Amino acid sequence: MTFHSPAHQAVDPVKLDKLAEVAVKVGLRLERGQELVITSPIAALPLVRLITKHAYIAGAALVSTFYSDEETTLARYLYAPEESFDRATDWLYDGMAKAYGKNAARLAISGDNPMMLAAQDPVKVARANKANSVAYKPALEKISNFDINWNIVSYPNPAWAKQMFPGDAEHVAVEKLANAIFTASRVDVDDPVAAWAEHNANLARRSSWLNGERFSALHFTGPGTNLSVGLADGHEWHGGASTAKNGITCNPNIPTEEVFTTPHALRVEGHVSSTKPLSHQGTLIDNIQVRFEGGRIVEAKATKGEEVLKKVLDTDEGARRLGEVALVPHSSPISASGVLFYNTLFDENASCHVALGQCYSKCFLDGASLSQEQIKAQGGNSSLIHIDWMIGSGEVDIDGVRPDGAKVPVMRQGEWA
Repeated sequence: MTFHSPAHQAVDPVKLDKLAEVAVKVGLRLERGQELVITSPIAALPLVRLITKHAYIAGAALVSTFYSDEETTLARYLYAPEESFDRATDWLYDGMAKAYGKNAARLAISGDNPMMLAAQDPVKVARANKANSVAYKPALEKISNFDINWNIVSYPNPAWAKQMFPGDAEHVAVEKLANAIFTASRVDVDDPVAAWAEHNANLARRSSWLNGERFSALHFTGPGTNLSVGLADGHEWHGGASTAKNGITCNPNIPTEEVFTTPHALRVEGHVSSTKPLSHQGTLIDNIQVRFEGGRIVEAKATKGEEVLKKVLDTDEGARRLGEVALVPHSSPISASGVLFYNTLFDENASCHVALGQCYSKCFLDGASLSQEQIKAQGGNSSLIHIDWMIGSGEVDIDGVRPDGAKVPVMRQGEWA
């Protein structure tokens, strides 16, 4: 099977090969003898092939790829019996968890049509998502607890490209999206690996400053926002490259512009409005407005996609609490592009954001040695979901709050103070 369509020919093969190399050398830092598990839309086969090549050059013992396909996914919603939507491939996820338990690396290629399920019954979508989240939890815990080195990169799927650039011919839209991905992923330069080393150093400096301040909370103010986000006891800021429990330093997200940590699940108060739409499982959720009391969302509304938002919040108890807070300057390359990607991997790196649901255990001092009970006691949240949404803009200010109540400017008008 080969790809000769105008859409795929619009993707620069040299830059695509650089992206594959960065995924292996920077994103995963794959070690000789490691196995690699890849998940990917079938449309991203050209990138899968290149990543597989670079993985074996790096010494991978075995590369195994699992594909998804839009038409077969839609067939379920059109023809499957009602009971299908409470089922998930737990046997597959159990196998993945077993592989990660044996130190396999994980790489996900993002590129699905973001509106693939837009016309489907939202109740069925919510049921299928919940069943999938329950089944995936054993594998997700290995990832969210940072047991292994993992990475996400993206491929310009034609359906995704047309969603972003509906007025363009397919091959033109794909070329635009491909170039946007390459720029954001820092592979449109002569030496992407060196560019990532410099970028990681900058993010590490930001993280180091925040860790030195030991703020007890962050206070966000802006249009529709007056929010105090308490930070977990013993929290630790991270950004860019991080070291997993297996000792490998990797870049989980490509692209990334954020420094992030764990909020205290019980210490979030006030109200906040989203500053960019959230594309979630085929639904665009826009103008999110929520109010927190005691760390829990007690009111939630949206001008578009409100029904889906409320179903997300009802996933489990932890879905109404925060598992991440992240700082991103308004001038980040993704924000400067002025493009909505309909893809959280990119859109979250255009803006400061928070995440509903599961926290990252690595965002605690000595997190690798903490039990789940200790993480909970220090304020870490637990949930089946982890969904980022954007709350930063050029009109949002952020102060760090010290334990004595003193405030320190962290961001002004969306930029580092």
